[in-house]
Amino acid sequence: MEIRPTTDKDLDAFVDTLHAAFGRFPETPVDGGGLWWSALETDRCLLALTADGRPVGTAATHSFELTLPGEVLVPAAGVTAVGVLPSHRRQGVLSAMMRHQLAGLRARGEFVCVLLASEAPIYGRFGYGPATYTARLTVPRHKAALAVPRARAVAGAPAVGSDHGSVEVLRRAECGQILEDVYDRYRRAQPGALSRPRRWWALRAGQPPISPAPRYVAVHRGADGVPDGYASYSVGEAETLTVDETIATDDAVFTALARFVLAHDLVTKVVFKHLPPEHPLRWQLADFRAGQVSDDTDWLWVRLLDVPRALTARGWCTDGELVLDVDDPFLGERGRYLLTVRDGKADCVPTDREPDLSLDIRDLGSVYLGGTAPSTLVRAGHIRAHHPGAATLADALFRAERPPHCLHWF
Repeated sequence: MEIRPTTDKDLDAFVDTLHAAFGRFPETPVDGGGLWWSALETDRCLLALTADGRPVGTAATHSFELTLPGEVLVPAAGVTAVGVLPSHRRQGVLSAMMRHQLAGLRARGEFVCVLLASEAPIYGRFGYGPATYTARLTVPRHKAALAVPRARAVAGAPAVGSDHGSVEVLRRAECGQILEDVYDRYRRAQPGALSRPRRWWALRAGQPPISPAPRYVAVHRGADGVPDGYASYSVGEAETLTVDETIATDDAVFTALARFVLAHDLVTKVVFKHLPPEHPLRWQLADFRAGQVSDDTDWLWVRLLDVPRALTARGWCTDGELVLDVDDPFLGERGRYLLTVRDGKADCVPTDREPDLSLDIRDLGSVYLGGTAPSTLVRAGHIRAHHPGAATLADALFRAERPPHCLHWF
């Protein structure tokens, strides 16, 4: 078997092989773009071929920026388009492609890669761990009233949830630049968020609101008239208003947008498709039970390729020291590192000191963005804490300033 990068001439074979792996047929091109694979970067795609040159597997990566705790932006490879023809599964094709891909990413100097897992059991064995989570919130329209905030404002400060802006409804085609600009401001401050490269917006390659699918967009503008949030939505069957995504630069803007869609006439319920863990919207409802959570699931999975570089890249909220014994069975590597955090910055060097924690590389990926507490994985039997207090210290160190969240689909 041969695994090689694609060229422009390979695009049709790549797309056909990928779709065949999932038993589907490529969509018919439409005006305005919208083919999700049009954003693929040819030099970052791989084809697996048999000895006689027949393509049987595909894998690719996108060039993204990932926001780490501390509002640090780093390059991240977004793994996508992974598939193997049903006739060649369980023959080592996928493992060979993953190993080839990781080696190539390291050769490029990249130290973190991410993906959205089609099936949860697959990617853990390649070193990926779930790192951000998302849920759907459904609110019946007749129970959609928001409570009056009980917190009193400090003298001279705005009241909790106060908003002095405005909301305007636009069609998706009317506000492309607004969406792009607001999303970019949001993702730079949100741990776990990925960039949306300019070419994605231009090609309309993705899911709403990137795609050309018809949507209304509630655009929020601050008191200065500058857009600082939006909610992309549509009304479908059973008079259900579905919000594809809500992007807001602060909680007051989110509340204003939520209030707007919850007050929409002639709908029976409002569905928010992607809310981060611990989002306050349920608490803002006058009837706490009105908000029904469903599809509570993983979203972004993280894989570290260079542990010291990854740990020194992100910001930290607490000072401390930990010795981490990290096993990477897929790549056949093991390392022990002394992590020292002072004043929000980390130093990470090899050490022969006794470990505080022993963990698999997939577990380090899960805790890396601060969305999974190390103590949770200790209790689950995945991370070994070598002494009392190690897990508590790890929880404090890896905690992010706010829960990581990723909305981008790729």
